Amino acid sequence: MKVYIAGKICSEEERELLEKVDVLCKKLGFDTFLPHRDVGLAKELKDVEKVFRGDIINGFKDCNVVVAVLDGLHVGAGTAWELGYAYAKKIPAIGLKTDELIEDALDQLSAILIASMQIATSLEELEDKLKGLKINLKV
Repeated sequence: MKVYIAGKICSEEERELLEKVDVLCKKLGFDTFLPHRDVGLAKELKDVEKVFRGDIINGFKDCNVVVAVLDGLHVGAGTAWELGYAYAKKIPAIGLKTDELIEDALDQLSAILIASMQIATSLEELEDKLKGLKINLKV
């Protein structure tokens, strides 16, 4: 079972949280796709095609679930796009929002994102949701 890990990747701090999610997923027996690790970052305009193909074409290939880090004032544009793409492809998603209560984040996350997925508020809760998803998908 493959997990696509989505989230903002501009700062070292953001990437570190994604890497913690990666470790958790691997501990549970999932294969993972982590965009900044598996494709790299777009540092110049010439990199965007490589990143798009790597992230979306290769990253979503055989993907069973998306885990998206939703921390921060706003969800990143790429993360929002990936979540919409997953929804359209009927790939379940689990959000991770550790920095504030979901009730307090309605303006930042939007009702659409909140209604489209389960949202965990800690790595421990994410672990429980991933275990449940694994059982439900009978993997």
